[in-house]
Amino acid sequence: MSAILTLNAGSSSLKFGIYHTGEEPELLLSGQVENLGPVARLKLSGQQPTDIGPADHAVAVRAILDVATPALAGHVVTGVGHRIVHGGKAFGEPVELTEAVVEQLAALVPLAPLHQPHNLAALRAAQVAFPGAVQIGCFDTGFHRGHPFVNDTFGLPRRFYDEGVRRYGFHGLSYDFISGVLARDWPDLARGRTVICHLGNGASMCAVKAGRSVGSSMGFSALDGLPMGTRCGQLDPGVLLYLLDQGMTGQQIADLLYKESGLKGLSEISHDMRTLLASEDPRAAQAIDYYVFRIRRELGGMAAVLGGLDGVVFTGGIGENAAPIRARVIDGMDFLGLTLDAAASDAGAVSIGAGAAKVLVIPTDEERVIARAVASALTA
Repeated sequence: MSAILTLNAGSSSLKFGIYHTGEEPELLLSGQVENLGPVARLKLSGQQPTDIGPADHAVAVRAILDVATPALAGHVVTGVGHRIVHGGKAFGEPVELTEAVVEQLAALVPLAPLHQPHNLAALRAAQVAFPGAVQIGCFDTGFHRGHPFVNDTFGLPRRFYDEGVRRYGFHGLSYDFISGVLARDWPDLARGRTVICHLGNGASMCAVKAGRSVGSSMGFSALDGLPMGTRCGQLDPGVLLYLLDQGMTGQQIADLLYKESGLKGLSEISHDMRTLLASEDPRAAQAIDYYVFRIRRELGGMAAVLGGLDGVVFTGGIGENAAPIRARVIDGMDFLGLTLDAAASDAGAVSIGAGAAKVLVIPTDEERVIARAVASALTA
C-alpha cells in the first residue's frame, strides 16, 4: 500500500505527517523535529520531545524516517509533499518539483530568506530518502493569487509590478485549510465576509470573501503587516533609507528586520508570547500592546476591504492558544458586530462570539492541505 509524507520546513523546525493514501488522506503519524541546530528534539504528536543531538534538515529527515518505519508498516512512500513559502509569479497551484521548477524557486530565496532555503533543503533530503517518490510543492502564496490589482500593487512605476514587485501574501496553506473547514461546518459564513487571523511566530491576516482571498496583511515578502516573533511587520521605508545612511549593510538590515525585531526586539525578553504573557516586565506588556494594536488596526482595514464583516477566525499557535490575546483583539469591536464570550474563549470552545458577527477558533492543518495535493497528483 502507498503512503504520503508531508514536510513543512521552517528555519528551526521540520514538521511532518505520514498519511495513508485515499480520497481523503488518513493520518498515520505526525510530529516535528524542533530546535534544529546543536541540540535538536524530535516530538511526536501527544508525546514528550526527545533529544536527537545536532541536526540540520537532512539529519531531521533521517530521524523522521527512523520513527516513521513502524507507522508505515509495509506502506511505501510514493509521494512527498512540501510546503514552499514563495511561488513568485509563476507558481500558484501545486506542482511537481522538477529540477527546472526548483531552479526557479531557488531564485526566490531573497524574497523569503527565513523559509525558502529550508523548504528546498528538505526537498533535497527527501529526494535522497525517496528517489522513486513524486515530489510535490504546495505554495503559501498560492491562495492569494487573483487578488484585485489594487490589493496587489505598490505605488511604484508600473514596470516594477510587471517585473514581479507586488504583494503576494503568505500563510496560504493555512488559509486554504480554514476556508475548507468553514465551507464544511459554517457554509453561511463561508459564503460571506471573513477575516482569518493566522497568529503564530509568523503572523498575518487575510480578508476572505466567498472563499477567495481579496486582501492580505503580508506583501512582497513575509516581513510586512503584523509584528511577529522576530520580524518587524509594517515599516516606513524611510527607516531603511536612514539605516543605510547610517552605514548598515544590506545583510545587517536583513538580520535586524527578520531576526531581531517584532516581539523579541520590542520586549528585549523573548519572541515567545507565552513568556511575554507570564512576564511582569513592562517591556513585555508594551510589546503585547503593540502586537494587539496592529491586529486591531488591520482588522478594521480588512473589514473595509470586504465591505463589512460576518466573522473572524483565530488560528495559529497564538490564535488558537492565547485567550488573553483574542480577548484584547475583540474588546471594543462591537461596532463591527464582534463581541467575545469570554467564558467560551477561556474554555477553548470553537465558537466564542456573542455578537452579530461570528468569532471562531479553528486549529489549522497545513500538512493535510499538502497531503490532499499529493493524493490528487498521484491519482491524476
